[in-house]
Amino acid sequence: MDFTFTEDQLALRANVRSVFMKEVAPELLRELWETDTGRSAELWQLVTEQGLTALSVPEEYGGLGLADIDWVLMAQEVGYYGLTEPLIDTAWVGAALIAALPESAAAFKDVWLARIAHGEAKLAIGHPLNPLVENAHVADLLLLNHHDEVHAVPRGQVTLTAHASLDASRRLFAVEWTPSDATRLADADVGQTLWRSLQDRAALAVAAQLSGLVTRVLDLAIDYTAERKQFGKPIGSFQAVKHLLADVAVELEFAKPALLRAAVSLANGHSKTGLHVSHARLALADTATLAARHTMQVHGAMGYTWELDLQIFMKRIWALAAVWGDKAFHLQRVADHVLASDTVLDPSQTFAA
Repeated sequence: MDFTFTEDQLALRANVRSVFMKEVAPELLRELWETDTGRSAELWQLVTEQGLTALSVPEEYGGLGLADIDWVLMAQEVGYYGLTEPLIDTAWVGAALIAALPESAAAFKDVWLARIAHGEAKLAIGHPLNPLVENAHVADLLLLNHHDEVHAVPRGQVTLTAHASLDASRRLFAVEWTPSDATRLADADVGQTLWRSLQDRAALAVAAQLSGLVTRVLDLAIDYTAERKQFGKPIGSFQAVKHLLADVAVELEFAKPALLRAAVSLANGHSKTGLHVSHARLALADTATLAARHTMQVHGAMGYTWELDLQIFMKRIWALAAVWGDKAFHLQRVADHVLASDTVLDPSQTFAA
């Protein structure tokens, strides 16, 4: 299986990285914590101008028609910089579900995919795996699961109750709403397939963000070890400190192929997509948890303090670890495959196409 990215894909990531580096600073994230919505119209305009809201939208609706593989690169940057806007739920996960709706929803698709492509709509997604809906307060439309049916409900037709999160950047809400024929886009037979695909895509998005977050906390820890001195030397020169960060770096390198394999499987409709996504999700969640613990230890608990940036990204890691399926959920999906009587387990199957 070839995991090599094209020049165009790498160029797009480099462009997004350069923009986020300038505009999505930790200082801005802290400022947004103090606002009513925790979101920024300027940031949303920025991602729209970069064409990111149009990435997954099919060309016939005004988008670029790119694949899940392209989005994995973007999601890593979203994780690295801690972007707060509902870009992934809107332009990748939600847009993909809408694009896959049956022909009976053609008029709905015409309107909302075009709006998404032009940055004129934000989505929030409600699913049994996530009892609380993120960004429901700023969403123009909520995609909601009702016994596997797909429903689309404008924000004005729901009642929201805010819930606190460990991560101050996450805004979570319990959603009360009434399903009806008017809100139903797909019945349970069709919806079951649509929700399964969305669940895998959303879990993959979380894994990709965790990959970016691991890189970010590593970078912060490395910078800190170069500046902090003990016994007249930077603490980064001490072997014990090096080992803590090296362990994280090694774990990340082992997890990345699983992430990319899952993206290829999802994009190509592989029969074992769910397995591959859960593998990637488990690998990156474990790596991210280790990264948070070791980088905190390197900081000598200074990372907990409000003034340092490390706590921003550690809290994001801990919050995302339970989103779109917790560890038990994804372990069960892997166990179901590994323990099946007809499963072939040998090295030739690891990255089989």
